[in-house]
Amino acid sequence: MPVTYLDFERPLAALDARVEALRRGDARGPAVTRELRRLGVERRRLEREVYESLTAWERVQLARHVDRPQSLDYIGRICREFFELHGDRVFGDDPAIVAGLGMCNGSPLAVVGHQRGHTTAERVQRNFGMANPEGYRKAVRVFRLAERLGIPILTLVDTQGAYPGVGAEERGQAEAIAHTMRTMTRLRVPIVSVVIGEGGSGGALALAVADRVLMLQYACYSVISPEGCAAILYRDRAPGSIARAAEALRLTARDLVDAGVVDGLVAEPAGGAHRNPRRAGEALERAVLHQLAELRTMSPTALLRTRYQKYRRLGAHLESPATLAPRSATGRAIARRPTPRRSIAKPRAVR
Repeated sequence: MPVTYLDFERPLAALDARVEALRRGDARGPAVTRELRRLGVERRRLEREVYESLTAWERVQLARHVDRPQSLDYIGRICREFFELHGDRVFGDDPAIVAGLGMCNGSPLAVVGHQRGHTTAERVQRNFGMANPEGYRKAVRVFRLAERLGIPILTLVDTQGAYPGVGAEERGQAEAIAHTMRTMTRLRVPIVSVVIGEGGSGGALALAVADRVLMLQYACYSVISPEGCAAILYRDRAPGSIARAAEALRLTARDLVDAGVVDGLVAEPAGGAHRNPRRAGEALERAVLHQLAELRTMSPTALLRTRYQKYRRLGAHLESPATLAPRSATGRAIARRPTPRRSIAKPRAVR
């Protein structure tokens, strides 16, 4: 299978070509063996240098890599048996979201995830992973089924966003996303969400309201794509502006773990999950099983209370006294007594 190299991976591509030429050549002997060994050491050193110095925009490109494993690839690794469910019982089926029940480590598990597609034909058929309302309603259908059966839920996030087409809007795209998020906040079973590729806007958040949110090492998660951000903030879609926007968005896994938006980072094999899908799947499976083992010890009431508190704590609101102080007719700020800081109200018990 041919390997796809990104622009910043060109030095690795040149080394790989030399290794492949030596292996395919007619020459044999100790000299060739020594050269292959030397090139292997050089490649590992170069690979380490390349991936330790990735920019935010280069990480976005890795998250979008055409060969990167997707939901069905991970489901095939995590679930020894998987029965996919189709349709939302309202309009139809949406191939951009896969959902169903399976067996994971001997226990039942409900899995819902975005599926972009690998080949061109599959990407078109799955709408590049951009879900319509029926996709989110299908997800809700499986969520409620899992709750009735007392089965934990795993969601796999990988989309640039929900589909913004006219038909999607006519069928209630915004309502479907909001209803999916509201449903997830009230489910009385453990929920683990993993951003496996690109998590964009509300289309990603709709499947990521979970007790534990994880990200693969080279995944990204943001309110808008770097291209869209650059177009709005800088009125420009030049490569430099897009890279600048990616840095400003703080969309990498490390940024989001440090900010407390994401609970944990899942390490990927050298070069990214697409270079070694088997090892990537094993790492994801271990992380998910670890989180589920902890969540299974909690009662439904404790799950709901902890989930509520988790999302109440997200973000920080800062006020500048200079900008908020009342002003006189001449524009001079009117002095006022500082308002004592109030703590966030204790959350009400979730019924």
